[in-house]
Amino acid sequence: MEHSNLKTMLKAAMGLVDELDAKALVIFSEMEPDEIPDVHVPVVIVGSKFEMDERVKRVSIPKTLDLDNSLNLISAFLLEHGMIREEDNFVYVTEDVIGIKTVRKGISVMKGFFSKNQDVIKKLLEITIELSVEGREGMAVGAIFVVGDSRRVLRHSHQMIPNPFKGHKVNVLERESKEIIKEFAQLDGAFVIRDDGRIVAAGRYLEVEPKVIDLMLPPGLGSRHIAAAGITKLTKAMAITLSESGTIRIFKNGLMLLEYNPRIRY
Repeated sequence: MEHSNLKTMLKAAMGLVDELDAKALVIFSEMEPDEIPDVHVPVVIVGSKFEMDERVKRVSIPKTLDLDNSLNLISAFLLEHGMIREEDNFVYVTEDVIGIKTVRKGISVMKGFFSKNQDVIKKLLEITIELSVEGREGMAVGAIFVVGDSRRVLRHSHQMIPNPFKGHKVNVLERESKEIIKEFAQLDGAFVIRDDGRIVAAGRYLEVEPKVIDLMLPPGLGSRHIAAAGITKLTKAMAITLSESGTIRIFKNGLMLLEYNPRIRY
């Protein structure tokens, strides 16, 4: 956002905050401390890092995520940190839009996205978006990434193939790991990843019995999504799935937090 446009748009946004009695101001732009407006509501900067300062909160969300899903995740973040309640409004500013978002009921189930492994989830989401758009060697890819509570996840799963990551220290946060992950995403089965980003295994079959687990999922989801949702109900893990159609879904506590297809123009 150019400096002159930034000042103009922020001035208009601050006016909306006062006029609507909005509860927060969300800015989708990297900003220096002296550029951040002094307002009476919490300010959230959506950029490249995650930082919880007393005055300003910085949140990192993949830039390739569409605006609606980004706003839903920000809504969950504001709820999780007590800055807003359901049915409250906040004002947001992007490079070319000033908007108003009402926090809808039920969005609180998405709060799990902002956990201690948020950097790991963000990196995996970026990789999954790339796989959705590009595929692998011209072929569509389906995949499951299960993050966190890895010991319990391993107890509720078994290897379908020899574990390609056994004895190797590959971490999703390392730049060189991206191509490795993309290559092994073509394998059947799930990735199991620790909270710190270390890949424990790939090619795991998730042992989930949907008839035993009470899952609240939209109709029409296939076995991959049921397995991913189920493992997050059995454990404290979070799961990201990619279907061959390009749709990405995130599951936590047996619920679907996000659904997004980057191939579709929303």
